[in-house]
Amino acid sequence: MQPEQLKLLALDALDDMKAVDVSVLDVRGMTSVMDYMIVASASSARHLKALANTVAEEAKKSDMPPLGVEGESAGEWALVDLGDVVVHVMLPQVRDFYQLEKLWSVAPSDVADNES
Repeated sequence: MQPEQLKLLALDALDDMKAVDVSVLDVRGMTSVMDYMIVASASSARHLKALANTVAEEAKKSDMPPLGVEGESAGEWALVDLGDVVVHVMLPQVRDFYQLEKLWSVAPSDVADNES
């Protein structure tokens, strides 16, 4: 499955389960590890686990089983690694604290400029 299709599969699963404030980051120019990062919020620990499990199950149904699913048992932040697409599901306060969107929005040239 192409990265774009995998991204849409994850977004559909998150939408079906009523994920909140879903954000898609195109990180192809920043890393070779993945093409897209999806960040979504959950309304509770139970909702977070359901979101992560649904993304993983939908990927499995499409013969694209996740490379890993981490953190869903803790209930604050879950990561579903689909290879070219990585899905982060967080409680709002955890998302506010880590600010992944802000971290990954810094262009490589901006980082190099700040290091000199």
